[in-house]
Amino acid sequence: MRALTAAVALALLLTGCAQSVDPIERLGKKAVTYGAKGVRSGPAAVPVVSRVATSDKVVFLTYDDGVEQDPRFVELVRQRRLPVSMFLTDSVVGPGYGHFARLQSVGASIQNHTLDHTALRGLPYAGQRAEICGQQDKLGARFGIRPRLFRPPYGTYDSTTLRAATDCGVGAVVLWRASMDGEHLTYATGGHRLLPGDIVSLPSTETTGLTLAERTTRLLREIQGAGLRVGRLEDYL
Repeated sequence: MRALTAAVALALLLTGCAQSVDPIERLGKKAVTYGAKGVRSGPAAVPVVSRVATSDKVVFLTYDDGVEQDPRFVELVRQRRLPVSMFLTDSVVGPGYGHFARLQSVGASIQNHTLDHTALRGLPYAGQRAEICGQQDKLGARFGIRPRLFRPPYGTYDSTTLRAATDCGVGAVVLWRASMDGEHLTYATGGHRLLPGDIVSLPSTETTGLTLAERTTRLLREIQGAGLRVGRLEDYL
């Protein structure tokens, strides 16, 4: 009788649904139902975050694309023990994956920013899935770990993006509240100052006159001046 009860409980667990949550919060995925073979049969969407709800005095540094491959940035990450997140685009990185392997070795995490930096919103499911899953596969093969986080190019997405990201095994779609395109921070929403939980984007660019290491050093001064420190985004999502 006990064996029968345990079997029924296990069957209920395997076919049950998690409670739905708003996808802009960090509390997890919407309800997903799995059949006996593990095939998704219910709606699901990864959470979309631009900041983390936390009382910890931390902000999160994220870097896009992979254009700049300056060894001084690797040394900065190593010396400061910065838990940065690198969102990489395969067509941008090109033959430079060795640089990001060195960054990973000093503590950076490697995350997904599509194969070709294509604006995803409005594209059919097959195209969006190819961009996201394709880079998941490449990064998993190169670095030994499939990314948990995904940033859509230009920060644009739609419900198809969320469905494709879910199907590709992504845990969260990561946007940003603050961005440092040049020498100063700009803010997408809210007050014009850094707040605990803010996700900061530093796009790769070679047109500002400052290297990525120099821009990061300036940003670290601003973070310290606000009484904050850099946290590891993956620990909060």
